[in-house]
Amino acid sequence: MDKRISALWKFLSYDIWRITEDEVTKTTYSVYNVIKAIWICATRFTQDRLINKAAALTYSTLLAIVPILAIVFAIARGFGFDNMVEEAVSNLGSPTEATEFILQFVNSYLAQTKNGIFIGVGLIMLFWTVVNLVNNMETTFNHIWQVQKARNMFRKITDYFSMLLLIPILLVVSSGLSIFMTTTLKHIENFALLAPLVRFLIRLIPFVLTWFMFTGLYLFMPNTKVKFKHALISGILAGTAYQLFQFFYINSQLWVSRYNAIYGSFAALPLFLLWLQGSWTICLFGVELTYAGQNVRNFSFDRDTRNISPRFRDFVAILIMSHIAKRFDHGQPPYTAEELSEECQIPIRLTQQTLYKLQEAGIVHEVSADAKSEATGYQPSIDTGKLSVALLLDRLYTYGSEDFKIDREHEYSEEWLTLLKARDIYYKETSHVLLKDL
Repeated sequence: MDKRISALWKFLSYDIWRITEDEVTKTTYSVYNVIKAIWICATRFTQDRLINKAAALTYSTLLAIVPILAIVFAIARGFGFDNMVEEAVSNLGSPTEATEFILQFVNSYLAQTKNGIFIGVGLIMLFWTVVNLVNNMETTFNHIWQVQKARNMFRKITDYFSMLLLIPILLVVSSGLSIFMTTTLKHIENFALLAPLVRFLIRLIPFVLTWFMFTGLYLFMPNTKVKFKHALISGILAGTAYQLFQFFYINSQLWVSRYNAIYGSFAALPLFLLWLQGSWTICLFGVELTYAGQNVRNFSFDRDTRNISPRFRDFVAILIMSHIAKRFDHGQPPYTAEELSEECQIPIRLTQQTLYKLQEAGIVHEVSADAKSEATGYQPSIDTGKLSVALLLDRLYTYGSEDFKIDREHEYSEEWLTLLKARDIYYKETSHVLLKDL
C-alpha cells in the first residue's frame, strides 16, 4: 500500500507534468489536464495565501457595502425600481439581521443626501470606499493571474462605475424574472407535467444568476485576456458552491440561538463577517481555477524548469535564437512563443522565460506575427550576419548588475581575471559560428 501511495504521489507531483500531447490519446490527455488544473488550483490556493486575501477583501467590503448599495438604490429610485432592488438584495445577500441593518443604513445615507448634508468630504469618502474595494479586487485577481500592470486611472473609473450601473439592472431583471415565473406557475398548476418543470426553473434562477455573476467577474476583473470557456466553467462551479454555502448558512441560523442569546443583536455582525469571508474564499478559489484551467499547459515540466541547469538554459537559448535567426534570414513570418515551443518541444513556460531574458538583453524584440491576429512574434535585434553563438552567450552572461562593493581591481583581481580568461577560452571556439548557420 505504501508503494502504491508513493507511486501515485510521484505520478501526480512529477510524472504527469512530463507527459506530452503526442504520447497519449486526446481523451487521456484531457483527463490529465483536468487533474493538473485541480492540482495547480489546490497548491496555488495555499501558496498565494488566499484565505488572508479573502479576509482583506472582507474588510474592504464591510467599508464599502453601504456606499455601494446607496449608489445602486439611488440609480434604481431614479427609474422607480427601488422596491424590486431591495427585495432582490434581501434574497441574494446574507439572510441575517445584518441585512436589515445595512438597508436601514442605506436609507439613512440617501435621506442625508436629500437633505443636502451629505456633501464635500462625505461624497469623497463614498467614492473612495467604492473605488478602493473594486481596486483591491482587481489587485487580488491580477496577483493570481500574475499580471504586473493594472488598469490606468481612467479605465478604473469608467469600468468600475459601469459595473455599478449594471448592478441594479441585473437585480431588477432577476426579481422580475422570479415574479414572472411565479405568476406563470399559478396559471399552470393544473398541468401536471409543466408545473414541476416551472418549479425547477424557478429554483434554478438564483443558481443561473450567480453563475453569470461569477463568470462576469472572472472575465472582466483581471487586467488580461481570459477565455470565456474557462471563466464559465469556474463560474458554474464557484456559483454552485456559493449557493450551497448560502443554503448551509441559512439553515445553520437555527443552531446559533444560544450565540444570539449571549451577544444579542450584536451577534449579526460576526455572522455577517463569516458569510463575507466564506463568499470571498469561494470567489477567489474560482479565480485560481480559471487561471489553472487556462494556463495548465504552462506548467508542463514545471519542476524541471525551476531546477534547470545553466548549461541546458544556454542550450535552449541557442536553440530558440537559431530558429528565430533562420526564419528572419529567409524572410519568413516571425516565430511566436507557441510555435517555438511546439517545434522545438520546449515547455512553453521555459520558452517564455528564455524569450523574456533575450528581450531584456537586447537580442530579440517583439513584433506583430500576423496583421490579422494579435499574436506576438519575435525577431532578432542584431544583424544575423554578426549574431554568433559567442555573442549570444556573452550578452546573456554579462546581462544584469555587477555594481557591488567587491574589490575586483586589487584584492580579488586574480579571481576575476581567471574567470574572464576562462570565459574567453569558452567563447573562442564559437566566435565564428553564426546562429543562422546552425
